[in-house]
Amino acid sequence: MSAAPYPSLSSSSVDTLYTDHHSWLRAWLQRRLGNAADAADLAHDAFLRLILKPAPRGFSSPSEARAYLRTMAQGMCINLWRRRQIEQAWLDTVAAQPEGFAPSAERQAIVLEALQEIAELLQGLSPKAAQAFLMSAVCGMTAAEVGNELGVSSRMVRNYVAQAMLHCMQADAVQTVAELRCAPLT
Repeated sequence: MSAAPYPSLSSSSVDTLYTDHHSWLRAWLQRRLGNAADAADLAHDAFLRLILKPAPRGFSSPSEARAYLRTMAQGMCINLWRRRQIEQAWLDTVAAQPEGFAPSAERQAIVLEALQEIAELLQGLSPKAAQAFLMSAVCGMTAAEVGNELGVSSRMVRNYVAQAMLHCMQADAVQTVAELRCAPLT
């Protein structure tokens, strides 16, 4: 491993980071995930993120670079586990359907993608707020039913749902602003 510091993340610095730390990161991810293919994918994605959105600052030492990469990779592992949980819940739901009522493979893929987007959107909320929103909006449960399920009052459920709706509207507004910034002026 090179002992050279990473004062800024230029393309040559990302190259150096990759050369110095890719094998280490892949091995760390493999120990964490227990799967070589997933580890290779996430290690690749971590460096792709650095290319697309560089770190906020350079690194003064190899250990500082590894700490940053480890933190980023840990978040990516959590996202992978969440995604797999959602996929498994959906597959369990489909498996419980009578054979004639199971959605087509195309419909399943569309629903899984929508569920992933919803999960990412609700990530910034507390687990109870996200769960209350899903139970209310997706399952059509009343505030009283959701409250009984979560062990909170109906009023708290309404607060959670309002909080989730505001969060979704803000995320949509941020996405719209980002799209406008990238759109050419005519």
